Amino acid sequence: MQTRIQGTTMPVLEVQLEPNESVFSESGELSWMTASIQMATHSQMGGGGGLFGILKRVAGGGSIFMTEYRAWQYPGEVAFATKVPGHILPVQVGQGLEYMVHRHGFLCATPQVTIGVGFQQTLGAGIFGGDGFLLQKIGGFGTAWLELSGELIVKTLAPGETLRVHPGHVGAFQTSVSFQITMVPGIKNLVFGGDGIFLASLTGPGTVWLQTLPISRLAHQIGEYLPSGERREGTSVAGGALLGGIVGSILGGGGRDE
Repeated sequence: MQTRIQGTTMPVLEVQLEPNESVFSESGELSWMTASIQMATHSQMGGGGGLFGILKRVAGGGSIFMTEYRAWQYPGEVAFATKVPGHILPVQVGQGLEYMVHRHGFLCATPQVTIGVGFQQTLGAGIFGGDGFLLQKIGGFGTAWLELSGELIVKTLAPGETLRVHPGHVGAFQTSVSFQITMVPGIKNLVFGGDGIFLASLTGPGTVWLQTLPISRLAHQIGEYLPSGERREGTSVAGGALLGGIVGSILGGGGRDE
């Protein structure tokens, strides 16, 4: 298997497969492939574990179905492009290396890689589109390719070193990094700070990959150019959901699901 990442703003991953080699992705990720590639859609890839494995994958923001792309009698090529401007990041999985990835971050992987829920916390529909804050856990053995939006910033944290990040900028991090969602300190900061009411606290040791273009922020910027009627309706719904999420979180809402 040989791979090549092409492009700058909107990169694409091209995977050259030898006979009987394969990769898998969530359904709908394919960009193009040669005629020698065979597709097969399954519900058991990327985690296994029967129905429980499927539910864990869906809880982590993934899809019920995965699609396998395999070269049978002849070599072939399959390609996966990013959905928004950003970067494609290859990571090696196995021998103690596992990763937490933002819910839209998985692009594709080799067959022995697994996907499941890593972290789940409700922060209010107005903040993360109604689904709270979710992280997928990438484990197993092999190579996975991640999709991170915007520019890619790499931070290597020493043991005990803590980095506080707006949750939307969390792209991926090694599971050796401790992670929790915390509220912004201080009432004035919460009400007037303008940076949201939650921060992700990441404590080393381990590597963290930050993304400079959170999808939620991109959607907000695009929303400003929608027709006024649609914009007002969306703002009203999001505002009510955000208020409910803030109240619920302050009163102790949210939880963690391993």
